[in-house]
Amino acid sequence: MDHDEDQRSEPSVGANCTEAVHVLYHFLDGELTPERRLLIEYHLDACHHCLEAFEFELELRELIKERCREQVPDDLRHRIKNLLASEHAAGTKPGGGTFPTT
Repeated sequence: MDHDEDQRSEPSVGANCTEAVHVLYHFLDGELTPERRLLIEYHLDACHHCLEAFEFELELRELIKERCREQVPDDLRHRIKNLLASEHAAGTKPGGGTFPTT
């Protein structure tokens, strides 16, 4: 099966290429439900093109993680923490929104 054929929708129990690529970062970040993750894993097992995209992104993340180990200065970390705490205490979100009241 070529990649164009794999682009069409699979049965509702599976995921197609467009969907698999669309949720790739959520998959890598562990943000999918177990059921959704299983469907994407099934698709990756069956689709060489999507598996290559997955492996590329995984390797890229590992490379970035390995090479970009600069530490955020403690002063900056404390300033951000204090800013977020003061905005939360004031009932605002970063960017000017408000927190929902319960």
